[in-house]
Amino acid sequence: MFQSPTFGELELLEVRTRIIDFLATDPGSVYQIVVGTDSQPHNGSGVDFVTAIVVHRKGHGGIYFWQRTVNKKTYALRQRMYEEATMSLIMAEEVVTLLHQDGITKYDVEIHVDIGAFGPTREMISEITGMIRGSGFTVKMKPESYAASKVADRYT
Repeated sequence: MFQSPTFGELELLEVRTRIIDFLATDPGSVYQIVVGTDSQPHNGSGVDFVTAIVVHRKGHGGIYFWQRTVNKKTYALRQRMYEEATMSLIMAEEVVTLLHQDGITKYDVEIHVDIGAFGPTREMISEITGMIRGSGFTVKMKPESYAASKVADRYT
């Protein structure tokens, strides 16, 4: 299940419908579709992963949806960052597939990762961004990765 501050609790197919409706309300606007995941470990009781789908109407706001996954496994930082990237890749593939089923092919999905040039994740930049680019997606990292570091982070 997905959550939305605008639409409440939704299934993935309902998310698709809301995205299509949002794109149709102003077809002349420029849109950006973004997926990002953030995680938060909880003192040995597992890790919360939150994946966000953001549809940004450039200059005019947007809508977003998020989904929480709780994993009881203990992760090292590197493992957690790879899991975040993998979850974002899987979700981005699902979003692309759903939109293409409706003939919506002009929007590329961008993936935002919660890593950056400062801090302990800086050593993983080339590995994780390479993995995402190699899968055919554009990738953004901090400070431009708002889907992961702002939207998804709000719910972890």
